[in-house]
Amino acid sequence: MTQIIGALSEIADSYDALFCDLWGCLHDGRQPWPEAVAALQSFRKRGGQVCLMTNAPRPNRHVIEQLDRMGVPRDAWDLVVSSGDAAQEAMFAGAVGRKIWHIGPDKDEGFFTDIPPEFADAPPITRVPLSEAEGIVVSGPFDEETETPEDYRARFLLARERGLPMLCANPDIVVDLGETRIYCAGALAEFYESLGGKAFYFGKPHPPIYDRARRLMDLPEDARILAVGDGIATDIKGAAQEGIDALFVTGGLAADAFGPDVENPDPVALAEWLSVHEQAPRYAIGRLR
Repeated sequence: MTQIIGALSEIADSYDALFCDLWGCLHDGRQPWPEAVAALQSFRKRGGQVCLMTNAPRPNRHVIEQLDRMGVPRDAWDLVVSSGDAAQEAMFAGAVGRKIWHIGPDKDEGFFTDIPPEFADAPPITRVPLSEAEGIVVSGPFDEETETPEDYRARFLLARERGLPMLCANPDIVVDLGETRIYCAGALAEFYESLGGKAFYFGKPHPPIYDRARRLMDLPEDARILAVGDGIATDIKGAAQEGIDALFVTGGLAADAFGPDVENPDPVALAEWLSVHEQAPRYAIGRLR
């Protein structure tokens, strides 16, 4: 049964490292939550390592720049690993061809321009119109604030008929930007699959992003890892598949399901909701603190 806790410090001594989600746990897309920042700083002071693990579809340098702009202090984390890192490796290795139709906003430009050193001599990736493409890379809608997956139906049907594979750089379905809910790349990839297309995923809950984090953190096989996140189908499912404990932040995407007090989820509502979603994280908390 999932144990509801009041603070990360109650269980911190049981873990060597955190795989902590960003959006919905550490910040709301515009500003960080001070108590979440303090919780990560305290964990590191105890000797633990913190990997900020995000499904952002950009290389980690761009994620770090965003965190700096928000005012997240560098002493709250050791490493940032993004879905963009893992997906970018696959793209430059040729997973969906070399002529790519890119679906995504301008802010994801770095996915193509920041070439990892190990692929500096690889054949170039060229972005082309759909009619010339060998494959698709989706990092999000072109217009995050107005578009839905349905807006892509005609183009996706054409891509499916041509047998174009899709690389999804962010498996998240939706995120909340302040008070506004927006669709992510995962929603578009899921819609493409529903139309008969083939999509590949590299962020949570899929193994590549966890493998990259363990490798870069140089964690021993017996390291005690806790995944922290608000996404039941990404953070929590991914932790279960990796065989690591999870702390479910109920005050994120699913906050409305657990009663009027975001800081204190209703235990009965939580148990019923988790049962419906067939997940059983070891711990739950209203907000990371």
